[in-house]
Amino acid sequence: MTETFVPPTRFAVPGRIAVAGQAAAAWQTATVAEIRRETPRAATFRLAVPAWAGHLPGQHLQLRLTAADGYTAQRHYSIASAPDASGHIEVTLDHVEGGEVSGWFHTAARPGDRVEVRGPVSGFFAWPGDRPALLIGAGSGVVPLMSMVRHHRRRRLTVPLRLLVSARSPRELIYAQEFGAETTPVFTRSAPPGTPVGRLAAAHLAPLTAEPPADGWEAYVCGSNAFAEHASRLLVAAGQPVDRIRIERFG
Repeated sequence: MTETFVPPTRFAVPGRIAVAGQAAAAWQTATVAEIRRETPRAATFRLAVPAWAGHLPGQHLQLRLTAADGYTAQRHYSIASAPDASGHIEVTLDHVEGGEVSGWFHTAARPGDRVEVRGPVSGFFAWPGDRPALLIGAGSGVVPLMSMVRHHRRRRLTVPLRLLVSARSPRELIYAQEFGAETTPVFTRSAPPGTPVGRLAAAHLAPLTAEPPADGWEAYVCGSNAFAEHASRLLVAAGQPVDRIRIERFG
């Protein structure tokens, strides 16, 4: 997405807001509970939202900041955390150059600060855990896919799930410490010794598409426009039905 620059310090902590109507449609006050660095340019922000109605892995939320003069900026962000009943949700944000919202979070936000959230939004990209999932993401496109991985682990689901995630280097691989046997990283600029370097290719998909689960894969692709187009073409060429490819783009 394109963000217009306004100095992050313009945004103050918003006051209380009125909550009315359905929870997903109403703005709610959220408190920054924790900040975790993921990569040099990405961090996870854990938000306490006591009235959060719950979400499905793959859904996103709207996040709004309000300045002292009443100016507001809002953005859509994928939810990184698995559904739970703790009253907390997590978002992982890249520090976008000149970004109003991401800039404030990365340079000014501290635990205890309050923001506003609304959601969850959109069910098209959601994965409730009821079908085999082949997840393909690049950069911060891994965020909604990680919600699915975490949900799979938390619920100890037996349905097949595999993740292919592309990053320029190991240093820029978001959630690197959390990935397990379900994940295959693809590095496009630099990689550990013995690991090939290059963009996502048919060879990465071949082991998964050659012998799919009995019910076939439901494919979820998330990344930039260029990556989404590239990955979806690879999937179709490998025999994945077009109507079983779900795409979420950013940029």
